[in-house]
Amino acid sequence: MCTTSCLLTESPAAFIWYKNRKFLYEDWSPWYQELVSSDQAVRYSCAIKGYEDLRAPEVLVDSVTWNCFSVTYAEGRMCSYKQTSEKQSCSITFPTELQVERTEAQKDNFRLTCNSNCSLTDLQPSFQLYKNTQRGLQKVDQKAFVTRTSSESFFCSVEDLKDLLSNEVCVDGNDCSSVNYVSRRICGLKGSSVNISSIYSLPGNLQPQTKLWFKEKINMKQETEQLMEDKDDVKNLDNMKNQHILRLDNLDEKDIGEYKFRMKSQNDELIKSDYSGVTLIVTELLVDLRPAAEVTEGQRVTLTCRTSCPLSENTNYTWYLNSQHLSLTETQSKQLIIDAFSRQDEGNYSCGVEMIRSAVKTLTVQRRTVNWKPAAAGLSAALLVLLSLSVFLYRKYKTSHQCSGSESVNNMDETNTDHTYEEIEAQPEENELPYSQLVLEKINPLYSSVQEHQEQHASNVMVKI
Repeated sequence: MCTTSCLLTESPAAFIWYKNRKFLYEDWSPWYQELVSSDQAVRYSCAIKGYEDLRAPEVLVDSVTWNCFSVTYAEGRMCSYKQTSEKQSCSITFPTELQVERTEAQKDNFRLTCNSNCSLTDLQPSFQLYKNTQRGLQKVDQKAFVTRTSSESFFCSVEDLKDLLSNEVCVDGNDCSSVNYVSRRICGLKGSSVNISSIYSLPGNLQPQTKLWFKEKINMKQETEQLMEDKDDVKNLDNMKNQHILRLDNLDEKDIGEYKFRMKSQNDELIKSDYSGVTLIVTELLVDLRPAAEVTEGQRVTLTCRTSCPLSENTNYTWYLNSQHLSLTETQSKQLIIDAFSRQDEGNYSCGVEMIRSAVKTLTVQRRTVNWKPAAAGLSAALLVLLSLSVFLYRKYKTSHQCSGSESVNNMDETNTDHTYEEIEAQPEENELPYSQLVLEKINPLYSSVQEHQEQHASNVMVKI
C-alpha cells in the first residue's frame, strides 16, 4: 500500500507504482494491484502523481503469510524506531490481523489490550486502543481500567496504519452497538463468488429496522457511495440472526473496492462506523516457472500458482498438464516441484482453484545439439600440419637430389671437357624412394600429382644442350 502522513488535496489521489525503478502503472487505488514477487532482485516503490520526485524508499518483499507481511527497505529511515542508520537497509514485519483482549483486573473492571498472532515485539508499542463514542473515536490508554457497564465499543489499530483494525468488542457481552466483519480484506478470484459478511449488535439484542451495504467512492466519476441493491451478480442475504451477507458473483476488476455495512435502529437512528470496512481485491491465477520455461534434462523445476493477494490458507490447488488433471500423492499445494525434469514432463501446465483455472505456461526441455566446430577446427589444423610436413619433406628430398646431380655433372665436365652430350636423368624406382616420401604419397594423393609435375619441370631445367 502506498501511503503518506500528509493531507492530500486531491481525493482520491492518483498513485504511481514503480518496479526496479521503472514506471509500472498509475491507478486511483493506493493498493498494489499486480503480482507480488519475493525475488531478491525485484524492488518496488511508489509516488503520488504530481510529486514523482518524492518517491517512497524501495522495498523488496520477504514473505507474505496469513498473519504477517515482511519487507526490507533499501533505506533505514523507515525503521527509525529501531535507531537504524538511514544509509543501511532494514526489515519490518507488519501484522495482517489484530484483536482486542479482555482481562478482568478488578471487580466490575476490565483491562483491554491490543494483540496480534504475528510476532512483533518491536512494533508492540505502536498498537493503539480506541473506543467508539457518540462524539467520535477516542484513544484509550491500554493501562487504564474500563467499567463493566460501559456502553461503548472498543477496537485496536496500528498507529499510522488506520486500514488495519480489529473487531469492535463490548466490555461485557453484547450490550453495545457494534458492526464487525468476518474478514476485513478479501482476495477473490476473477470469475468466482465471494461473501462479504457483517456481524452486528444493538443494546438489548434489538434488531435493526434497515440493513444496507454500500460501496465506497473509488474514482472521481463516482461522486457518491454506491448502494448495493439486488441484481444479477449482487445478492443481499439476510436470513441469519445478527449477520448480513453481501454476495458478489462473477467477480471482475469493477468489483475492486471497499464495502461497508450500515443499519438503522427502530427509532431511525443511523448506526455506522467511521473506520474502514471490507476491502475486496480481485486477482487472477498465474503459473510462475523457476528457473525458466526451458530447462535442461534432469534439472529441478518449481511451478508456483501465484496471485496478487494471499488466498485462504486452506485453499486447495489443482494442477493440470495438457488439460489433464495431475494426481499427486502429496497434499495439493500452490507449488508443484519436479526434482528431475525429463522430456516426458514437457507440456502446457496450469493450476486451478475450484472451477477457476489459470492460463497455461509451456515448459520444455532444452534440445542438445552436437557442436562440430571444435572437431572441424581440429581436423583443419591436422591437415595444415600434414601439408606443411609434406612440403618440408619434399623440399628436403629435392634439395638433396639436386645437390647430388650437380656434383655428377661437374665431375663429368671436368673429365670430358671436349665433348658435348645430352643426358636425361633417370628417375629412381618406387623401392628406391626414401621411406618418408613413400609414406606421404600413400597418405596424400595430391602430393603425388604435385610431385610429378615439379619433377618434370626439374628435369627440363637440368637438360644440357
